[in-house]
Amino acid sequence: MKVKTNLCLIVCLIFGLTAFGALMVYSASSYSAAYHFGNEYFFLYKQIFGIVLGAALMILLCFYDYHKLKKFKWAFVIATIVMLVLVFIPGVGSESYGAKRWLSIFGFSIQPSELAKFALVIFCAAYLSENHQKIKSFKTLLPVLAVAGVFCLLVILEPSMSVTMCLAFITLFMLIIGGISKKHTIMFSIPAAAAVPVLIALEPYRLKRLFAFINPWASPQGEGFQLIQSLYSLGSGGWFGVGLFNSRQKYLFLPFAESDFIFSVIGEEIGLIGCLILMLAFVALIFLLIKIALNAPDRFGAMLASGIAFIIAIQTILNIAVVTGSIPPTGLPLPFISAGSTSLLVFMSAIGVVLNVDRQSRKNKI
Repeated sequence: MKVKTNLCLIVCLIFGLTAFGALMVYSASSYSAAYHFGNEYFFLYKQIFGIVLGAALMILLCFYDYHKLKKFKWAFVIATIVMLVLVFIPGVGSESYGAKRWLSIFGFSIQPSELAKFALVIFCAAYLSENHQKIKSFKTLLPVLAVAGVFCLLVILEPSMSVTMCLAFITLFMLIIGGISKKHTIMFSIPAAAAVPVLIALEPYRLKRLFAFINPWASPQGEGFQLIQSLYSLGSGGWFGVGLFNSRQKYLFLPFAESDFIFSVIGEEIGLIGCLILMLAFVALIFLLIKIALNAPDRFGAMLASGIAFIIAIQTILNIAVVTGSIPPTGLPLPFISAGSTSLLVFMSAIGVVLNVDRQSRKNKI
């Protein structure tokens, strides 16, 4: 009964977060959608479509035996690499703000880098669980490092340093829970950490973002503009906010108000208390996913559920850290909340996989 209660709590949290996300997407985007597209519901309709399709996939995967995913681990890798390459082909990939991150298929935009995170988790969970007895050998780790390296290379070329770093974090996390030695952990961590300043230095715009993070007021109309507007938004919200739909920053002051910086609008409209409740909902969700991982019937299920919980946790932390000025700006959406159908589809599908791990666990206990 307790396990079923956990499952119900997860489902309630997911639908609660997505419903709240749709509400905030409408609030944050209604003016800009009307201004740019002549329809204030433009982003809301896309969000609802993502929720409905995501819910269908979540239910489907809840009843699909997660063990079968093992057989497709290389298929997921190859399909992801193909999609990441296709974004660079004119007419297939679409460009926005100088970045080539989307595929345009039949009028729909798909962001392959969102899929890459979960494809990497599935591959790592399958491969490392199959080779756990040889995990201390460096040779055993080479396929994981090769797949992660190709993913990171293609994503950084888009360019998207934030997703690249997210992929690197996921790889390291999966290797650690897979049981790699401390020596290998240090061996992989040092080069990864050293690569960050190099990647920043290679692109002038990244240096500008870093300087804007250190002192946004040095460039209030340039690189520092977004962070300043985000802080204005959060600061004006106070304890309880200015009221739902009453944000002032959404009137074209705050860029990407409905996506990467939606947490700023949330803080403005429902205040610090509302933000804390939202963060507690994420904490509860991650806690429940980790419980499922700990009770998984096998190593593959445990690693799969842990990896999905980690993606949700790291992406939530990074998104909130960015909008509060705690780290330099990145382009990661807030899971289940930010506008973006691809993000919704993959995150809700991932939850369906974890729910199946839970179902399999309960079957084994009967």
